[in-house]
Amino acid sequence: MKKIRVGIIGYSGIGKIHAFSYRNLGFYYKDIPAPIELTGVCNRTRDSVEKACREEGFRIGATDYMDLIKSSDIDVISCCTPNDTHRDIILACIKNSKALNCEKPLCRNMEEAREILDIYRENPDSLVQMTYMYRNCLPMMRAKQLIEEGFLGNVYVVRGKFLHCGYENPDRPMSWRMDYEKSGGGALYDLGSHVIDLVYYLLGDFNRVKAVLKTHIKERRSKGSPDKIEKVTVDDVAYVNFEMKNGAGGYIEASRFSTGTNDELILEIHGDKGAIKFNGMEPNWLEVYDATEEGKPIGGKRGFKKIETVQRYPSPPASGYPGPKFALDWSRYHIDQCHEFIMNSINSRKPECGIESAYKVQEVMDAAQVSDREDRWVDLEN
Repeated sequence: MKKIRVGIIGYSGIGKIHAFSYRNLGFYYKDIPAPIELTGVCNRTRDSVEKACREEGFRIGATDYMDLIKSSDIDVISCCTPNDTHRDIILACIKNSKALNCEKPLCRNMEEAREILDIYRENPDSLVQMTYMYRNCLPMMRAKQLIEEGFLGNVYVVRGKFLHCGYENPDRPMSWRMDYEKSGGGALYDLGSHVIDLVYYLLGDFNRVKAVLKTHIKERRSKGSPDKIEKVTVDDVAYVNFEMKNGAGGYIEASRFSTGTNDELILEIHGDKGAIKFNGMEPNWLEVYDATEEGKPIGGKRGFKKIETVQRYPSPPASGYPGPKFALDWSRYHIDQCHEFIMNSINSRKPECGIESAYKVQEVMDAAQVSDREDRWVDLEN
């Protein structure tokens, strides 16, 4: 293998972070057996494709994603497109035996999800990894270890939030993220999917959900035609109560109307032996509480403690760059996720975060939408 040749479908914000990650993997990891090349790019317009080729060095440019998927000059694909294209791109990659790293969520609805899962199971050697990159955040990796070691004991309460702002501005124009046909859901799909995935990753299957979804601003100006008004058809805020198969109960909030927040993913898990806390705006720490510690005198040594996860990614394969003590940033999760994908593709290894786990997240989101429409608890398939 002389090079690992990457094609990126969809080259706006999230496509660029995938490109950044692939381009810089060699600085962070020394186990990749060949240089990585940003070979192909696909975007909607010819102008944007030519700009990407000129500025980023792609040598293959296309406006039809099949040109990348069918190309013998491209080894792996990243899908960074709106949700309504995921089904077709995933199925095309499976059919053409092309390894795929696909942005979340899996698709728009359970009908698409069942079709994807069925075809994937008919082609078990295909490689589709999902970009739920908060699993690659070191505090969550450490939380997984602690939970598997029994640190929390019996888990009783789970609380998760993912809070953004900006959509509360009534002058914000319409986009695909506010269109049900293109996105499948709003804050629930955009933000809540990450929290749902983390809860599933750490604690296992959901059992049932009861949700309330709110759309506060129901009409928006068209982005291309300011005089045209379009209807918002997804949720601005999602509130999801849930019960888990292991008996724990909890609550997830996903909001794009949380004025004053930026990118605030909060997760708290409480058991009879301990608790953990994480806030994505403080990504260098996992807070832990050990209830087995002595509480006397005057509290003893009990209390939440910060574990300094910082950039202590496992080594090997991590190279030690930029050093374990330096502050972490959001792009680092993507870099680790892309490394995981590349190594899975080289070793023909089934990804931990693949279609089957993404299906679980899709199932929870669909059940939440049914629950909101019908005002009832909805059981999960499991």
